[in-house]
Parts: sequence; C-alpha cells; structure tokens
Amino acid sequence: MKPLTKQLKIFWWRIKSFFARYYYGNPSNKLKIVGVTGTNGKTTITTLLYKIATELGYKAGLVGTVDNIIAGKVIHTDFTTPEPSQLNRFLFEMAKERCEYVFMEVTSHGLEEKRVAGLKFTGAVFTNLTHDHLDYHGNMENYFSAKKKLFDMLSENSFALSNIDDQYGLKIMEGTKAKKYTYGFKHRADFSDKLKTKLLGDFNAYNALAVWSVCQLLGFDMSKVNKILENIEPPRGRLENFISPNGILVIVDYAHTPDALQNVLQTVKDMKKENTSPRPNGRGKIISVFGCGGDRDPLKRSVMGKIGTNLSDIAIFTSDNPRSENPDAIIQSMKKDLTKEELKKVITMSDRRLAISEAVKLARKGDIILCAGKGHEDYQEIKGMKTHFNDLEEFKKIFSL
Repeated sequence: MKPLTKQLKIFWWRIKSFFARYYYGNPSNKLKIVGVTGTNGKTTITTLLYKIATELGYKAGLVGTVDNIIAGKVIHTDFTTPEPSQLNRFLFEMAKERCEYVFMEVTSHGLEEKRVAGLKFTGAVFTNLTHDHLDYHGNMENYFSAKKKLFDMLSENSFALSNIDDQYGLKIMEGTKAKKYTYGFKHRADFSDKLKTKLLGDFNAYNALAVWSVCQLLGFDMSKVNKILENIEPPRGRLENFISPNGILVIVDYAHTPDALQNVLQTVKDMKKENTSPRPNGRGKIISVFGCGGDRDPLKRSVMGKIGTNLSDIAIFTSDNPRSENPDAIIQSMKKDLTKEELKKVITMSDRRLAISEAVKLARKGDIILCAGKGHEDYQEIKGMKTHFNDLEEFKKIFSL
C-alpha cells in the first residue's frame, strides 16, 4: 500500500472508530475485554478463554479468526479484527446480552488502522512475533510497533501479560501503564506452570499457559479451570485430526507462517519419536501439503518451502489462496532456495484438491499427512472468486467418512 493511501485509510478508520463508539454508547466500557496479539496463538488463546469462561457459567463474547460469538450466537465477519462500526456493534450486542467478558484477537492491521481505537481493555496478551505481514508493514520493526500499540492503550487498571521467552516479550511492555506480568518456561516468569492438557506441541504449551495466566488474573476459580483445561479441545483447524480406516493420521492446521509451519511439523516429528502415531517405532513418513497465499508477503515463500521440505519426507507444494497471482509462480518462489537434494523430496501440484488426493495415494498405514495453511477456512480464493473448499472435507470425501 502506498504511504499516502495508507495514511488516508488510517485517518478514515480513526474517524469511523470515533463515531462508531459514540453511536453505540462506548460499549467497551461495559465489558471486560481481553485482547490477544502476536503472530501465532491468538485464535487458540481467545477460543480457549471463551470456552473456559462459558463453562464456568459466565456470559462471554468472542471476536476472532474462526468465530465471532455473542452469547452463544455465531456471527460472520470478513476481518479477524472487524472494522470499527461492526466491532462496536458486536460489543454493543454483547453488552446488551449482558456478557461480562470478551476475548478478542487484535491484529497488527487492526491496530495500525485504528479499528480498536478508544476501546477499553481489561488486559492484553502478547504471544510472539515472527515473520508475517511484511508486505503490509515493510519490516519487523514496523510490525512490532503496530503490535505494541495495544499495550500503549492500556490503563493503570489493566494488566499486560507477555511471553518472556520471545525476543520482543519485554520490549512490548515498555512504557505501558498497565500492571506487567510475564509467562514462559525458559526464563524466570510470573507464570511458568507445566499444565496437563490434551493439546499437542510445545507451542500449545505456551498457549495453554497464557490461557491459564489470564484466568488467574481475571480471578477465575483455578481448581475448576484446571479441570476444564485437562480435556479442552483446540479450535477448528488447529491440529484437527483423524485416523483413516487404513491407518493414516491426517492433520489439518492453519499454519501459514514460517514459524507456525515449523512448530506444527516439529510437533508431528515428535509424535513419531514418541510412538504416538499409528505406526510403531516412528517408521511412518511425514507427507506435508501446503502453499503460500497470493498478494501477501512474498519473502516468506522460500522460507516456508525450505522448512516444509526439511521437516517432511515428502513435501507437496500447492496453492493456498492465490488470489490475483499465478499459483505456479508462487510455487516457483517456494522452490527458489532449495538444493538439488531437497528438490527430490518435492512434488508440485497447483490444484489443491489434486494435491490432497496425491498425498493420500502416497500414504501408507502409519504415515502422517499434514495439510497446512487453510485450517478452518471453507473457501479458496482464485482470481477474485471465492469457491467452497475445506481441507478436512476433502480428506473425508476421499476416505468416505
């Protein structure tokens, strides 16, 4: 986006935020809103907090990528952090339904474009910061500065909770008026408990700890929270999985950044080592199916191609949401930095449906297929047209489930 166009857009959204808050009577003042920001983990943390709050008997709202929920009613939106009039309308409806808590994903775009300007937050959570959205922000420092705006908004009555193990974890809380807390496992932190959950992966251990920490700070009954966390399920499209009739473990995940893809694939490799995959002694192959979105940060494509190839036995490069770009050109960018040896492990198929079918054909009992990038999404966007497409549905069709 050109600088002048971007500034005009920000100015316009700031005006919209002001009038939206005024029109709906500043609804955020009537709610306890916890905002979660960072590259990865936002959806899992907000969704689990919503589930816990509702199981504890509180009326709650959720604003995020997978679902927007107002006291149990699911509402559609086109943005993770909705535009100001829609967001304030959601908050108004939540207050009207007597919700006490709202758990909100707060994106860097939403912060930069003032979509949450003037909202009152009870607390904010920072998860991590890794390579993403640099097509919009230009560089990591600008990306960080956008995320930090959430913490700069907090009052002295709010709490700021940050992942101390992330390189930006302490820096993001500099200058905030809120009470500061940290969570993590590698450095001394206010919250560092190892929790018993069904969630897979080290990254989910951090997500669960962030959730547990927020529950503490909100004053929830922690004996009940611990019981809920033990059996809680992840959100749709986050390590969602099933075992096929012929013994193939299929995993669908939203991982669409280099860090997220590495985390998920490393979790899959750890499952093999720990013999938690159907085939014993870690002998199953890992077959990955993934692509990179069009009209988005092109710099991460070769990085993701490298990660996916190195952590898989077979990597099938395919389309994600190519949008206005040529899917084959995106795939070529993903292959750009691969060696001749690495390229031997790669299959390219721009048609995502055919790529999924190919992965199933190649898999044998005990193998693991990871299909990454789209997760919960139920569409694919090609040349400006959105058509219905869901990874999990495609796999289940093939296996007649």
